[in-house]
Amino acid sequence: MKTDILSIDGKKLKAINLPSCFSQEIREDIISKVLEAKKNKQPYAPSPVAGKQHSASGKINHRRHVWKSSYGRGISRIPRKIMTRKGSQFNWVGAEIASTVGGRRAHPPKVLSMINTKRINKKELKLALMSAISATADGKKIAIRYETLKDKKIENFPLVVETKLVSLKTKELISSLKKILGKDLFKVAPQKKAIRNGRGKSRGRKYKKNAGLLIVTGTDEKIKTNAFEIAKTEKLGVTDLARGGSGRLTIYTENAIKELNNKFTSSPKNQTKKLGEKLK
Repeated sequence: MKTDILSIDGKKLKAINLPSCFSQEIREDIISKVLEAKKNKQPYAPSPVAGKQHSASGKINHRRHVWKSSYGRGISRIPRKIMTRKGSQFNWVGAEIASTVGGRRAHPPKVLSMINTKRINKKELKLALMSAISATADGKKIAIRYETLKDKKIENFPLVVETKLVSLKTKELISSLKKILGKDLFKVAPQKKAIRNGRGKSRGRKYKKNAGLLIVTGTDEKIKTNAFEIAKTEKLGVTDLARGGSGRLTIYTENAIKELNNKFTSSPKNQTKKLGEKLK
C-alpha cells in the first residue's frame, strides 16, 4: 500500500510504501472489546456508616411481653432510638433505615460495581491496534464516522506530512492543516466544547467535547499546541485511534510512519524467521 507525503502547504512531495499495519482487516468486534476493557470510571459511594451514626441503644424485640418491645403500641416495627425514657416506657423515633429522617440511603452507589475488572489478551490488543490504524487509512470508515462527511468522497488516506509540521507554532499549524485537510475535513478537526442538554449539567458532566483531529508524531518530536490531540507512536493506543468508534481523522508525521514500520515488523518472532531464512 502506497501514499503520498505532503508538505506543510498540502502539496505532494513523494510517494512511500506504508507499513503492513495500514492494510489489515478492520475488526470492529475486537476494537469494541478493547475499548470496553480500557474503560475507567472514578468510583464514588457514600460513607459505609452514613445514616447509622445515631445513639440507638440496643435492638427492639419483636415479641410480646418483653422489655423494649414494640407490640401493643401501635407503631411500625423499625429500628428506633430513644429520646426520653420512664421505666419501660419510651419516647422513641425511627432511625437508621431509609424511610426515616437522617437515615441511610436505600440503594446507594457501590464502589465495587464501578471497578472495571475486564482484561484483554496481548494478541487481541495488537490486532485491535492494527485494525484501528487501518481504519484511519480507510476513507469510507472516516466518512461513516462523521455526519458532515457522509455524502462526500474522501480519498488519499492516510494523511502523512513532512517533519516540518512539528516545528510550526499554533497559528501556522492551523493554517497549514487547512491547506492539508481542505474545507470539509477541517470542519471536523477542531475540538469543540459545548454545554450538554438535559439533567447531566447538574450531575458533574456539564460539558461535552468531541474527539477532533489526532496528530501522531515520532517519539522525539514535540508539538507545542493545545488545539489538537497529539499522541506519540510509543504510547499510541486503541483508545486514541478509535475514541467514539473506528475511523478517527488522523495525521501521521513521516517519522511516525518509520517508527510504526519498525514497531510492527521488528518483533522477536519476525526476527527469528528472518534469521532462519538467511541460514537456509
